[in-house]
This record gives sequence, structure tokens and C-alpha cells, in this order.
Amino acid sequence: MTGFGSAEDRVSSGRLRIEIRTVNHRYFNAQLKLPADLGGVEIEMRERLRQLLERGHVAVTARWIEGPAAAREVTVDLSRAKQVVAAAQQLKKKLKLKGSVDLAFVARHPDVLTATNGGAGSEPPVQWSDVQPVVERAARDVVAMREREGQALAAELNARLNALEAAAHTIEEQAPARLTAEHERLKHAVAALTAGATIDAQRLALEIALLADRLDITEELVRFRSHVAAARAALTSDQAVGKQLGFLAQELLREVNTMGSKANDARITHTVIAMKGDLEKFREQLENLE
Repeated sequence: MTGFGSAEDRVSSGRLRIEIRTVNHRYFNAQLKLPADLGGVEIEMRERLRQLLERGHVAVTARWIEGPAAAREVTVDLSRAKQVVAAAQQLKKKLKLKGSVDLAFVARHPDVLTATNGGAGSEPPVQWSDVQPVVERAARDVVAMREREGQALAAELNARLNALEAAAHTIEEQAPARLTAEHERLKHAVAALTAGATIDAQRLALEIALLADRLDITEELVRFRSHVAAARAALTSDQAVGKQLGFLAQELLREVNTMGSKANDARITHTVIAMKGDLEKFREQLENLE
């Protein structure tokens, strides 16, 4: 599910901002972009986000709005600077080059100016307990946004379930007429084949009973309604139900396919095709659900 959340607060001697973005993904997949001095909290941050968000591609960006700059000092290596100047002047003389060696040239050279940690009064390493409150606030915003999206998705999925239930009711009403039609068709076929000869009524009744058993979809309808009820219950849960609904969608499709294979009736076949379309849309929406 998609979501965005951000938070910032004082951390150590600086001010830290954390932004969290999530998009759809079957599993939990976190990508963290943290300043180097937050590398020590990455494992705890990743695990806490897994607990809070459970599923989705999660992109986390942390940056210092006001960095703990006081904890770092810039030192000058005069010896290195003199070497750079001497080497540049020698190069100029030997190659007969124009120009002069200035401050900008020397300062850009590696190791002349170096940022280092301060001495005894420097900042201690950032701890997870310092960063966690900011992460929690940003994650709460993400969860709230995802919940709003989830409510809209639940309404859409319930509408699909309503359509599927109505279609199942239509099939249930059409099923008896189908059996009656098959009964009459079988009688006429037997009469035509026997050319008016006496028909064994008991044997004909047995064949019709066997045909009715093969075409009966009562069990499929019962299981179908049970799966629909389970899906409705899942949609009212406050837990992650995406995987559960995915399984139920598979089972619903299984029952619909069985009803279609037993249909032997054009109207029921058309209804089954429409149900498959609704189920496909149902399953597509599940990709957006946690």
C-alpha cells in the first residue's frame, strides 16, 4: 500500500528529519538511506519498521537539518600543503606553464584540509533510543495514510463480493430449471432412439438421477458462500489480511470454475464468465492491500 510520513526533532546536538515512503510489494522490502553517523542504528530501525509496516516496499531517507557540526573540526596539514605548492611550482617551471598557485588550488588537494572528530568533548555515537521517537512518528503518519487507503479498498472489495454473491444466487435459481430441461431432453432422446418402443421407466429414472448428481452444484455454492463470508470477516480485521484474501480468492475461483464445468447451460455459463471477471478485479485490488 502507498503511504508517506515524515518527522523531525532534536537528536544529539543536531536536528534530524526522517521521511518514509511506501509502495505496493508482496513482502517487506526496506531501503534505508542514512547519514554515515547513523549507520549504527540501521539494524534496529529496519526491524522496527518491519513490525510497524509488515508489508510493502519501504524507502527511508534520514538527513540532518541541523547537523551535529560542533562535533567535527577541520584540520590543516601544512606539510602536505607545502608539498603541493612545491610540486606545482616545479611542474610549472619544467613544463613552462603559465599561471600561479593559489589558495583554491591548494585547498582542493586531498588531505590538505580534513574534517575530523573533535577531541574529548566530541559527540558520542547516535543511539537507537535517540532516533526511535522520530522514526515512530514518521511511521505513524504512513500507517494512518495506509489505513485511509485500506478503507477505500475494503469498500471496493466488498462491492466485488456483493456482485459475486448476487451472481451465485442467480446460478442457484437457474440450476433447477437446468435439471428439468435435461430431464426432458433425455426423455426425448431415449424416445427417438427407441422409435416408440416401451421405455423402462425405472432405468430412465436412474439415469436421470445420475445425471442430476453429476450436474449438482449445491456443494460448490455452499463452499463459495463460506469463502465469501470469510473474506468479509477478513476485511473487518485490523490485522494484515492481504495474504489471507489472496488465498480465499483462489478458492473462490476454484468453486466458480467447478460450477462452470458442471453448468451445461448457456445462462449459467454467461454468469460464470461474469463472476470470473469480478474475481480477477478482486485479485488485482489485493495487490494494493496489506
